[in-house]
Parts: sequence; C-alpha cells; structure tokens
Amino acid sequence: MGTVSTLSILGMCFSLIVSIGVPIGLMIYAFKKMNAKLIWFVIGAVTFVLFALILEQLLHYVMVNRFGEALTGNLILMAVYGGLAAGIFEEVGRFVSMNLFKKKALNKQNAFMYGVGHGGIEAILIVGLTSISNLVTSIMINQGTFEATISGLDPQVKEQTMAQISLLWTTNPLDFYLGGVERICTIVLHICLSYIVYKAVKEHKIYLVALSIMIHALVDCITVIMAAYLSAYMIELVLVIVIAILAVIVYKKYSEDIEV
Repeated sequence: MGTVSTLSILGMCFSLIVSIGVPIGLMIYAFKKMNAKLIWFVIGAVTFVLFALILEQLLHYVMVNRFGEALTGNLILMAVYGGLAAGIFEEVGRFVSMNLFKKKALNKQNAFMYGVGHGGIEAILIVGLTSISNLVTSIMINQGTFEATISGLDPQVKEQTMAQISLLWTTNPLDFYLGGVERICTIVLHICLSYIVYKAVKEHKIYLVALSIMIHALVDCITVIMAAYLSAYMIELVLVIVIAILAVIVYKKYSEDIEV
C-alpha cells in the first residue's frame, strides 16, 4: 500500500474548504450585505435535491434501463441527453420554486441567494462529502491503520476496496485541487442562471427559462465532450473562461436592474 502525498492532502483540504466555505461565505454576504433572506438559500438547496438528485436521477435510471449501451455508448448522444436533462430539470425547478415562493420577497438579491443555495448544496454534497471521506481515508493510510480496518472483509470486496483507494496515491496531486476550482465555476453558473430565471418570473418572459436551459445544457454537454479529448486542466480553463464571460454579462444586467 502506498502513501498519500502532502500535496494531495492539501488539495483535498482546498476542495473541502471551497465546497463548504464558499457557499457559507456567500450566504452570509448575501444576508448581511444584500439583505437577502435565508429562506431563499433553503429553497434553492431543496429544489436542487428534489429536481436534480431525485427526479432527474429517476429519469436516468429509466433511460439507461430502456436504451442501455445505445445511450451510454454514444458520446455525443449521451452528452446531449445529459446536458438537456440537467438543464430542463434544474431550470424548470428554479422556475417552479420561484413562482411558488415569489410572495416571499422575490427580488434580485433573493435570486442571488437562491443561486448560492442551489450551487452550494451541490458543492457540499458532491465535493465536500467526498473530500471529507478522502481526507479521513488518506490519514488512516498514512498512519498505517486503514489496512487493519478492512482486514475482515471478503477477499473480493477487499481487492475492490484497495483498487478504489489506490487512486488516492496514484492520482496526480494537482487533480485534487480541480474539484474546488470546478465548484467555484459551478456556483457562479448557478447564481447567473438563477438571476436569468428570476427575470423570467418577474417579467413573465418564458423565453428566458428556455435561455437558461440552453446555457445549462450547453455547458454540461460541452464538458462531457471535452472530457473525451482534453485534459482536466484544459477543461477547467475553458469552463473558467466561458463562465467568467457569462458572469460579466449577467452582472452588468444585474447592476442595471432597477426594481420597482
């Protein structure tokens, strides 16, 4: 059994801090400086869990069981399907929630808070919990106590477990930092999309919901396709550039938005 490098452990710590610290920091900022209501953080978080982690996953289960390799074995088809599924479920979820709770002071500040909740709970559940698990396992490996904890497992299960955890010392240490960078991009994306859908609700412009679905689907679709041809570092660089451009455009609109 190998040992996990200090640089890898620092990368796990970085991704953990980002995935939990950024959402909490933005939530506090929105509450204290923007006078946004905390309830909108909760609404955003619950909507993500319901629409993305439950309803969307049910669709994936049905589609994979129905089409199998015809879907999962086709890169372009899988990328388009996955992007559209994520875009439709999450953006329709935003639209439904904002309409349902618009009497709870739906304004641009609370749209920002909604985006923090939506992107924040995703970061915590996907990267935060994984980083905690990786950190605990890495510490046990380096202290020499992990092997003892799996000594009683069935030989086949033990072999599978060892194959999985070997990634902790065979993966390039820099890769562990990418989770944090990717989550920053994703949270910014969710804030931007939340503002767009807020405008759709506030101004009764349904085409803005379609726009948010298209943006979301394109980002996810392109990411999947790039993963087959580019390194993780190049993918993150492209995402940073694309989402930065979107953020600048949305921020300009947000700043010019005078609510009545």
